[in-house]
Formats: sequence, C-alpha cells, structure tokens
Amino acid sequence: MKKHISTRRDFLKQAAAFAAASALTACASPAATTAPAQPAGATQPAQPAGATAQPAAATAVPAATQPAPAAAVEEVQPGVPRSECLILENPTGTVLPADDFNRWRSSSNTYSTGLQQLAMDALWYIDPDAGVAGVWDNALAAEKPIYNADYTQMTVKVRQGLMWSDGVEFTADDVFYTVDVQMKTPGFNYSGLFSGSIDKLEQPDKYTVIFHLKNPNSRFHAAFTVRWAACFIMPKHVFEKQTDPLAYKFNPPVSIGAYTLKDFDPNGKWFLWQLREDWKKTSVALLGEPAIKYAMYIDPGPSDKRVIAQKAHQLDVIHDCTPEGRITLAKTNPSSVGWFKSFPWAHPDPTLPAVIYNNEKPGLDKKEVRWALTLAIDIVQVAMGSYKGAATISAIHVPPTGMYPKYYHTPLEPWLNDFTIQVGGQPYKPYDPTAAQRIADAARPTLGDLVPSDPATIKQYIGAGWWKYDVKAAEQLMLDAGMKRGGDGKWQLPDGSPFKVPLMSMNETNPTMNRAAAMVVENWKTFGIDTNLDSQAAPWPIMVSGNYSANLAWTIETWGGDPDLFYFLQFWHSKFYQPSGTNATGSNSMRWKNPELDKIIESIQSIAFDDPKGIELGQQFCKLAAQEMPITPLMAYNVFTTMDTNYFTGYPTIDDPYTDPVPNWANTKYMFIKIKPKKA
Repeated sequence: MKKHISTRRDFLKQAAAFAAASALTACASPAATTAPAQPAGATQPAQPAGATAQPAAATAVPAATQPAPAAAVEEVQPGVPRSECLILENPTGTVLPADDFNRWRSSSNTYSTGLQQLAMDALWYIDPDAGVAGVWDNALAAEKPIYNADYTQMTVKVRQGLMWSDGVEFTADDVFYTVDVQMKTPGFNYSGLFSGSIDKLEQPDKYTVIFHLKNPNSRFHAAFTVRWAACFIMPKHVFEKQTDPLAYKFNPPVSIGAYTLKDFDPNGKWFLWQLREDWKKTSVALLGEPAIKYAMYIDPGPSDKRVIAQKAHQLDVIHDCTPEGRITLAKTNPSSVGWFKSFPWAHPDPTLPAVIYNNEKPGLDKKEVRWALTLAIDIVQVAMGSYKGAATISAIHVPPTGMYPKYYHTPLEPWLNDFTIQVGGQPYKPYDPTAAQRIADAARPTLGDLVPSDPATIKQYIGAGWWKYDVKAAEQLMLDAGMKRGGDGKWQLPDGSPFKVPLMSMNETNPTMNRAAAMVVENWKTFGIDTNLDSQAAPWPIMVSGNYSANLAWTIETWGGDPDLFYFLQFWHSKFYQPSGTNATGSNSMRWKNPELDKIIESIQSIAFDDPKGIELGQQFCKLAAQEMPITPLMAYNVFTTMDTNYFTGYPTIDDPYTDPVPNWANTKYMFIKIKPKKA
C-alpha cells in the first residue's frame, strides 16, 4: 500500500471556493482573486474554482420594477457545473511543483492529482476488491501475459484501436519505448528492475512485444500490473522528441485514459480533468461509459476541514479523516456513506499494520518471546485506542480485505480454533474467536446503534478472532525462553542484562497508527516490558536499516483481489536476507529467515500466477507465520474514505465491491463508469 502520510496546508473554503491564489485561509469567504500567471498548457479560470457564479451589479431600477432574479447555477469554474464535477481529496495535499507530470520518476509529486487515476493506463490491473468484471482486467493489453515453459520469456499482445488524447494510435511501440528508455536511463522508477531483469526486448509486429528475461520469473508481469500503481505506459511520440526524457515535465500530459487535464492551480491546490470526447478509444470503454464529465482533485486541508467541506456538499470523496471526523459525519450528515453501511465505515486496504520485531535482537530472536509479546497485547484496547473501535482485525499474516477472507481467513478459521503452541511444556490454544464481538461491545456504549449487533455483520465488518490477551500464558512463555524478572519486575534476558523493546511508530502525522502503538506500549509496560513509544517522523528508513527493536508499521501488502502472495513474499526468501545495519531488500525488515518459508516461496515462484495451488501455498505460509510469529499482525489499514451522495451515487461499497474507493489508487478509474450524477 502507498503510505498515506502527508502535510496538509490551507483549507480551500468550506464552501469550496478553491481559489487559484495562495492567500486563502480556512476562514476566508468566497471572493474573486487576481489570476496568477498561468503555467504552460493550462488555461486560467475567470474566478476561483468552486465559487458560485455571481450576478452582475444591479442598476438603479426601482425594486418594484426589477424582474425576479434567475437562479444561479453553481459552478466550480466557468462552464463547469458543480452537479457535473466530482470533487475528490488528493491526499498528497498541496502539490509542488504543480506542473510536473512525469510519473515515471520519483521526483514528480502529481501522481494522485487524477494523473494516474484518469489520464494514465497500464497493461493490466488487479482490483483490490472484486472488480467490475472480475478481479483481473486486461487494459492496454489484449490478453494476459504469455510465458514460455520455463518463465524466461514473456509475450505481451497490446490492444488495438486505442488512441492517445492527441490522436496518435497506441501500439507496441509505446510499450517497447517505455521499457527501453528506462533501461538505458538511470533515474527512472523502473530503471533498476528492467536493466536487472531483462536480457533483451523484441518487437515482431506493431502490436506485440517479447521480453527475454535474464532469469526465470513467473511474476514479471507484476511490474506492469496496477496495485495502487505500476509502470504506466509512456507515449513514445512525445518523449522521444525530448532531449532529456528524464527531466521532461510532460506538461500538458498526453492522456491514454478517458480524461484529459483541463486546468490546474499553479500553486498546486487543485487539478481539473475533463472527459475526452473520444473516450470510446480508451480501455475504460470496454467496461462501460463514464458518466462523470469533470473531476477535480483538491487539497481540502486537515481532517476537520474535510468534514466541514463534505457537510457543505463541496467535497464528494474524502480520502481519509480521523475516526472522530468519521463519527461526526455518521451522526450529522446523512448523505455521507462509507465502504461499510455502519461502523467501522472505513475501507480496509490490502495492507497489514503489525508489530514488526527485529528477529535478530537478543530475546526477540526467540519465537517464545515474540509469542509472549503477542499475548500481552489486548486487541480490544488497541482497536479502541487507535480507531475508536473501527478496526478490521486479522490474527493471520494477510490483511482481512478484498477477497482474502474468502481465500484465507474463513478457510483457516477451523485450523485457528484447533491451533496450539507449547506453553510450559503443555499445548495451549491461543486463538480467541470472540475478539471482534468484544470490540463491537466496547464501542457500542459510545456509538449505540451505529455499531452492528448481528454476529455475521460483525465478522464481515470488524473481522473474526484474534489472539488471547493472556498475561499468565505470556509469562510462562518468557520463562520457557529463559527470560527472568528483575527486582523491579521488568523482564531481563537470560544473562540478567536488560531486555528493552522500545516501540517505534509514525508520529501524529498518522494518528491511528501512533495511537495503536501507544496502547501496545501501555499493554507491554503492564506486563513488565521495559519499553517506550518512539514516535518518528520517518520511521521507514530506520526499520529498513535494522536499527530498531520493534516498529508498528507494515511489511505485508497484497493484491487484495488476487490470492497470490508473491507480491511481498518474494523478498522474504533467505537469499535476499540482509543483516541489521545493512538496508533490507524489499519488505523483509524483520530479518526473518526460515528454510520452510524458502520452500513455500520457491514453490509459488515455480507455478503460474493463476494456478489454484497458489492458495494452498499461501495458506501454508499463514500457518507457518502463526507458529513462528515473526511479526504480530493487528488489522487492516482502514481508510475512512467517505463519499457524499448529494450530487452523485453509485460509489463502491461492501455490497457492491467493484473497486477500492480510496481516491488516490489508480484502480479508482473504475468508479467513473459506475458513479452517476443525481438527476435534478
């Protein structure tokens, strides 16, 4: 999952007066401003975006003879009716530089402005939920990737009849160029992967590209398959004319998606997109007709300002807000809807926040200790402290989102109920199937009927079980590992030296994760662990380096809609292991090595992506991870995406899970063929 950590700036009006000037504040009233110099490729609105059109000044005509004023048409910009423009939060906030649309290098920040959602396209998409017509979508590709027998060759057949927004045909030339220029030019997002993986490229005809790989790889297509994003395809005819394609800003962006950039604020506050007249010549047309004529991605300010804007019906899609903000909308704004009909409302992203242990640290290198720390966590307190209870929990090492309850959580529940670990030489059942029910019960006194009471609904919304809160069993596990308590009651290593486990976390820029970590710290202190909350503005590089003991973050991200776990597991093979003090390869920041895990990963890599055996192997991984507990899984990364139905309907929900509603995901392009404007 892309990390949703961003600094929010000035609120652009609770009445959606998204001014082009930078002087607006949260309390400013709508007012026309002097238009700033416009950037290349952008047109300039005559008044602030979002401002209602104002009638001309009245002349000195007696009131009795004046005709009744005509009803003003609310517009976000002259000629752009509010009722035809979907306004969405861009979680990146204010984007600078605002005129850099080169998505293929990391220094460009405009990816969530609608660029990757509406203007770009990839060969394939895997939906994090159920998909419009199934999880897999052949977008720019005419069919799924074609591999040879030993997975050293991948053939791509591109779709015919698609057009770039400037009228040039999309062909295999674009695919070939996208890969070739990145292989030859260090600094692009995929330069390292492509140069390290591809031996040579071949283009036998106008619509075919053949990748000759240096080593067998049955999952090479993942680089071109969207899960939040991917390697989008570049327009060769545009980039090949540039002296320096890496530095080129790609402004205005030439679109292969169904929308083109109509206008944007040079100060980075908003970006306005318009449906192409020839949208039928894009891949979206294969699934339906976009009913949204305009889309504006904005920086609406911090959580409280987003809530105000949606209550004023001037922000259709909130990307995320605090649990308190979501509760306010649930209580005061009937037109606001979420992924779930009621508590916990939020969309569970295919990402698994967890307590990540450095498996090389003394004490933490023993599974008995990691299990003891797990049983010393009260998941009800963590859920209440972080999400006000609005969490979707997972006892196993995959997120409880998308299709994963079907593939993993439900099939493994009987195994979990019977699962035992050794505690004091005796078998002990650590699984608590009532955990989600207990979270619902804890939230109900405050939220009342907003919290579901039906057991089946609670299981679907909040999750199934979790691990028991059992400090007696945890104490015995510590003793089993040779740990001992000191005179102060704190746990020590077997040699009597201090056992310190500071818990790192993101700081208040991510309040839910920070609060979750704070509650875990309190649980551990109660158990006698020498710990403290180590809030960091940038914990990720520290975790990658291995210079930490424990971190509340995530190291497991999945497709969501597809059961294949190779997306993250590939980096957990011991051949990629890097010791603490050296940056980890990929997502194995916990430094877990296990020969049985290696066999599972190798088996997954040896079969086709859609081989049903992959689910069986994935379940084997879940069982192994539960036994070894290299990290303690907590819950899905719940995003309080909230959608206003005042102007539009048809948003994705748990009852119609055709895609992820979180608006910075590239997969949300599918919302635009399902969302419909309300009729006047």
